Formats: sequence, structure tokens, C-alpha cells
Amino acid sequence: MAKVTFEELLDAGCHFGHLRRKWNPAMAPYIFMEKNGIHIIDLYKTADKLEEACAAAKQIAKSDRKILFVATKKQAKETVAELVKQVNMPYVTERWPGGMLTNFYTIRKAVKKMSDIDRLMNGPQFNAISKREKLQIQRERAKLEKNLGSIADLSKLPAAVFVVDILKEHIAVAEARRLSIPTFAIVDTNSNPNLIDFPIPANDDASKSISVIVKAICEAIKEGLAERALNKDKVEEEVEEVEEVAAPAAAPEVEEEEEPAPEAEKTTIKKVKNVVEEENTEDKPKRKRTTVKKAPAKAASSK
Repeated sequence: MAKVTFEELLDAGCHFGHLRRKWNPAMAPYIFMEKNGIHIIDLYKTADKLEEACAAAKQIAKSDRKILFVATKKQAKETVAELVKQVNMPYVTERWPGGMLTNFYTIRKAVKKMSDIDRLMNGPQFNAISKREKLQIQRERAKLEKNLGSIADLSKLPAAVFVVDILKEHIAVAEARRLSIPTFAIVDTNSNPNLIDFPIPANDDASKSISVIVKAICEAIKEGLAERALNKDKVEEEVEEVEEVAAPAAAPEVEEEEEPAPEAEKTTIKKVKNVVEEENTEDKPKRKRTTVKKAPAKAASSK
């Protein structure tokens, strides 16, 4: 996993914080110094926290789970959307729809409605609708695409949420915490890092700073997906080898089962013995009758 160097973070301006009067005391461990009334973030701690977050994101991607990226700031919209599309992860760059996580079933209904509109527009019935109704349907489709188009493939709750600015996206953070969903976030000096599971202390206002950190997370996700695909191929190869080895071993067992000659002979011998015994039992009462008839003859000869 490629590490982001101190120089890259410095060139991107990740060390610039907010004014001292806006700071959050919980960010004290990540602040290096104060200069001209502005807090300077310790980039060594930023690099450590970023490496920890990348390792966690890699494991999530390796387990074939989704990470939802949330960035509605103007500085982050385009960069986040462009980078996240490359790893095929869901993202929200427009207004955060309230209840997207806590009321996920309703959001899925809206996504399903968008697919129903697509089916209607591609069908022959769409031509029979009036021009005014067509415009209304197209406008509704464009609105749904703008707000929910990036999460159309999200069929279940994400495994984690990545947030660029936790003050602006406080509703998304609150919903994730309520559902115990792990959170990743870029945390500036005016934010509370204790609300985030994997905080990354850095400047969340500069587009270069956001790009460097999001790019590092996306690279980690790529590596996780690549390792998952490699492990899947190895498992398939091992299964094929096991099947090839087991195939000749199973052949003699089938041949042994197909040789019922000894058992057939035993069964025929048993049947013959049973028939003989039945004939013997049928002859026994006749012998008794002959003995009974001979008894009076012996008595006459004695006289």
C-alpha cells in the first residue's frame, strides 16, 4: 500500500487549520503550533492516521463491502465524484437526503421509482402520453438522478461512511453513529474528532488537501478489490485441482459397487435353503400320520 509522504501533504496544504477562536479543544493532540492566529496541524500525525484509515478501508473493500462517500462542499464535489467512480463506490455530492441511512427502505423506494420511470420512457406507452406529461416525467427523472443516481447500486446499508467535513455533514455522521456504522472523516481544527472512528486531521477546505486524502483512500480500496479478485481466482484453481485429484480415486469405488455377483450368489443360496426347509416342514406331518397308522398293527402281532 503506497504511503502519502510528508512532502505531499505539505504541498497540498493539509497543515492549514482554522483561526484560533474557532478551534475545538478536542483537536489539541493534533495541533503542532499557532502562527498568526491560525492553528497548524501536525502532518506526522496526519500521515499516521491516514495510513490507519487506508488499512481499514482496504479490509472493507477486500470483504466485498461498500463505503459511502459524502462530500457536498463545492471544493470537494468534482474531485470526490471523479475519484470514487474509479473504484465503483457510492457517493453523495448533492444535498444529503435526510434519513438516508436510518430510513433506508424509503430511499430504496425512490431509487426503484427512478428505475420504473426509465422502464416507462423506454417502452412504447411513453409515446402515447401528452407532451406536458412527458416533460413532468423527465424533470422528475432528472431530479432523482441528481440526488440519488450515485447510490442506485447501493442495495443495502454501507459498511462505512467517509465524510469530508463533519460539521457540514453532521446529519450523515449522526445517522451513521446511530446505526453503529464505522465513520472515516477529514477533521479540521474546528471539529470534534471523538465523533469519528477513523479521524484524519487535515485541512477540509482546500481542494488539493481533499484530493490527496481521498485519492489515498481510493488507492487502498483498489488494492483491497485486487486482492479479493486474486484470492477468488486462487480458490477456484484449488477447487479445480481437488476435483481433478478426486475424480480417479472415486472411479474404483463405483466399479466395486457395480459388481453385485457375490451378493447375488449368497441371496440365491439363501433362497434355495429356504425352499428346501419349507419342503421338509411340509413332509413332516405326513410321516407322523404313517406312524399313527402303524401302531394298531404292532398291537395285533403281539396278541
